[in-house]
Amino acid sequence: MNLDAWAPRVLSLTRAVAGLLFLLHGTQKFFSFPTRAAPNAPELFSMIGAAGTIEIVCGALIMVGLFTRPAAFLASGLMAFAYFIAHAPRNLFPTLNGGDAAILFCFFFFYLVFAGPGVWSLDGRRR
Repeated sequence: MNLDAWAPRVLSLTRAVAGLLFLLHGTQKFFSFPTRAAPNAPELFSMIGAAGTIEIVCGALIMVGLFTRPAAFLASGLMAFAYFIAHAPRNLFPTLNGGDAAILFCFFFFYLVFAGPGVWSLDGRRR
């Protein structure tokens, strides 16, 4: 069995799942879905509001594979920024500072900038 033939499809599937998970971080901030502890949505023009907006927009674009490279670039930068602003000051180790997801998102989205969306994407259908 040649697994290399499946690589573009698995890339598409992984991109879609990562986009959905990223989108859910934004919906949690603004719409409390899935539920979260804080009852109020953040101010739109705050740092958390900007992050939530980027998570919703870029998460949706990455999930469907539309404008994948620029969306992934912005999402990767957001996660790098989030890690160094919110997580790194708490502790040196990502498993102790809660930043392991931010690191994974950052590097996976950075990978998408170069790898593209895969064969199952709206970007692929536009070509």
